[in-house]
Amino acid sequence: MSWFTQLFGRKRIYEDLSDEMRQHLEEKADALVEQGMSRKDAEAAARRAFGNTAALEEESRETWQWPGFETLLLDVRFALRQLRREPSFTIVAVAILALGIGATTAVFSLVNAVLLRPLPFVQPERLVRISNTGSEGDLSSLTSRSSNLRDWRELNESFEEMGAYFAFFDYKRFTLTGKGEPERLVGVEVTESFLPTLGVEPMLGRQFTHEECVFNGRAAIMLTYRFWQRRFDSDKSIVGQSITLNDNPITIVGVLPESFDFASFFAPGARIDFLGTFPVSKETDRWGNTLAVIGRLKPGVTEAQAQSELDLINERLKAAQPDRWGLGARVAGLRENITGKYRDALWVLAGAVGLVLLIACTNLSNLLLARSTARRKEIAVRSAVGAGRGRVVRQLLTEAILLAACGGALGILVAYGMTRAVAATQAVTIPLLHSARLDGSALAVALVAVLSTGLLFGIAPAIHASASKEYDSLRGSGRGSSEGKDRVWLRNGLVVFEAALACVLLVGTGLLLRSFVRILDADLGFQPEQRVAWRVETGRSFDSLLRKAQFYEGLQRRIGAIAGVSELGLTDTLPLGRNRSWDFGAKGVQYRDGEYPNGFPRMVSAGYLEAMGIRLIEGRTFAWSDTEDSERVVVINQAAARRMWPDLPSAVGQILIANQEWRVIGVVEDVRHASLEDEGGLEVYFPITQHPDWNAADLVLRSSLPPQTLVPAVRAALHELDPEMATDEYQTLDAIVDRAASPRRFIVSLLGAFAAAAVLLAALGIYGVISYSVHRRSAEIGIRMALGAPAERVRASVLSETMRLALSGIAVGAIGAVALSTLLASQLYGVSPRDPLTYVGVAAILIFVALASGYVPALRASRVSPMTALRSE
Repeated sequence: MSWFTQLFGRKRIYEDLSDEMRQHLEEKADALVEQGMSRKDAEAAARRAFGNTAALEEESRETWQWPGFETLLLDVRFALRQLRREPSFTIVAVAILALGIGATTAVFSLVNAVLLRPLPFVQPERLVRISNTGSEGDLSSLTSRSSNLRDWRELNESFEEMGAYFAFFDYKRFTLTGKGEPERLVGVEVTESFLPTLGVEPMLGRQFTHEECVFNGRAAIMLTYRFWQRRFDSDKSIVGQSITLNDNPITIVGVLPESFDFASFFAPGARIDFLGTFPVSKETDRWGNTLAVIGRLKPGVTEAQAQSELDLINERLKAAQPDRWGLGARVAGLRENITGKYRDALWVLAGAVGLVLLIACTNLSNLLLARSTARRKEIAVRSAVGAGRGRVVRQLLTEAILLAACGGALGILVAYGMTRAVAATQAVTIPLLHSARLDGSALAVALVAVLSTGLLFGIAPAIHASASKEYDSLRGSGRGSSEGKDRVWLRNGLVVFEAALACVLLVGTGLLLRSFVRILDADLGFQPEQRVAWRVETGRSFDSLLRKAQFYEGLQRRIGAIAGVSELGLTDTLPLGRNRSWDFGAKGVQYRDGEYPNGFPRMVSAGYLEAMGIRLIEGRTFAWSDTEDSERVVVINQAAARRMWPDLPSAVGQILIANQEWRVIGVVEDVRHASLEDEGGLEVYFPITQHPDWNAADLVLRSSLPPQTLVPAVRAALHELDPEMATDEYQTLDAIVDRAASPRRFIVSLLGAFAAAAVLLAALGIYGVISYSVHRRSAEIGIRMALGAPAERVRASVLSETMRLALSGIAVGAIGAVALSTLLASQLYGVSPRDPLTYVGVAAILIFVALASGYVPALRASRVSPMTALRSE
């Protein structure tokens, strides 16, 4: 195959080639003559440019072939030579693409793990969550009674199986004793059918048996994979052995597979060590709404059909038992239930990284346009020798895609590091985030990103460069030649587009950031600073509430004697954690069914409200003298006072009904117990000395000492009180608040990083265009300065051009930002989607960045020497 055929991929025959080559040579010589060269010298130059005609004709006698792999290989080799000649351009382009493609691939890996990848269960599309019909954030109103699960299983025809787990698992205490230090474990009790419903089989051992799942049945547990590795060093012989939990022996019947991370699916941020058994019985039914129910639909049954059937079943059950409460069912896909509330935020993140990649492509398009200007003569020569426009475009696109491939290869390494870092973090409580990995689908996305980016940033420069006329390019290849208006328009248009994209991304990030700051600045109702919560659970049994209260009173006094501890108290429920709800009433008020005020009960000790910094509005708080023998008393929050006694100036002294009468002795400030965004509902504080409905407790300490200094003293005191008590579980209240804010912080942090990258890329784009414009106009600027134009006017001219581009981009971007902010409305808290401060702030940032980017070229322009500029012509 001749080099001519290989290079230009054209079907030629010898006879046509000879005449066509002679014509090209003649046209080239004519062009050179018109520029003032002699005919003899012009013909010699044409021969040097195109090679010896006879040699070309001799080579063309070889058999021609259709262009194929060899042609592509030749294009790639030529592209590699071109990129090696310009290492600075290549390094910058590859680095920009690596960050863009890497970030895109990493974000897809996160979105894939949380929203797209099928759950690791058998036919997960048939799994649904059957929630109660209460409000979000109130766990009691979203869970169901044991009798509901029992009746639904017996009466339905839509489900293959139903299972459930005890949703209030963190209220129960489990202390592992025996070998080593006592350790507090977190276990979740599940019904016999829970794992079969999901289709999960133990990695070792067996499923729970019916005898183990009845009330007071044989005690058995399954270890989670991580706990089995950590505590038992992956000992396979552990199955069948017994361990001691709460001073009782319990048999290990199995080890769960590594793929089944219960916490990641159902309790993000929690640590789960084992699964136990929950009996569906009359005894557990008395506990009320406690079960989170999972169902597996029969093949062909839709969620809507299952919902209709459960509604009919509940109506029949209610008709048969009019006094039955807690009936309610809302069917939703399990995936939707687990990750649905994070969908919008993650798609916003995906859109943001897409904008960054698009900005990177725009920037590189401008770089390639500038580069193609310097290569106009080369492209014109190739066109003159016979290369068609399509052939030139293909060669230039090959270079662009090769650049993208290099950037993609490096970007995969970037994505791997980002994905590993996010998956390993323990600070973000987004379900399934820890399962993020760089799998085949992520690599496929990276490949698509490589090809699409190569085409995106390469197509415009390639088409534009190939459109140049040979004669004009060859004639205008000198230093002083001017650039066509269409090329200038394209370069400026790309910068405007780049600035507009950066504006859109900055506005979205600004709105979410302001929303996040509003959340953090919201009044929590308590003071998290300098406070540590310590989980205290004793394995001792007490024959009365009085004995139990006395033990914890002694514990509180002993810890309070530690130097540096100023205030302390006990609670069964810390803010921003688990939530249960009860129905309350005001004495003398008649409520219809379903209209009872519903609120959160809190079991606390004397000193707790003070230790938490919860402000007392009126009345008093608890004392250790409030015992079973004295009047039963409660403290309520402002929301409860307004809801239950709206017409009274004070709720202090009123009687609250919660199974029995309780006198209100104080009103405190509302606390955000459910979430940072939720302003809170009704809260009723009961003294632990009068109400028995609590087991484990958290001891809240206020101390000016850092936790690392406080820990040894507290652990020693707890060990002195109860040698079998686990003493290693504590956390600062600041950490609790941070964990509650972690999903928003995670999204906002990534968006902030992408926005910063967008601003940097926009600044580079503006700088590149203005700098190139100054370079091309150096002769003009020199003439103007020679005619008396002051340096200040030259700088102002360059900066005005910069501002024109920036303001055009801001104007276009503001329109797009308005549309984006409407989509973000559901993610905002305390901030309007049209927040003027955000829009003005973004405009100011972009104007400043534009001025900073244009100042250096403007300064350089004002220092152009007229004589040097004119001499360069």
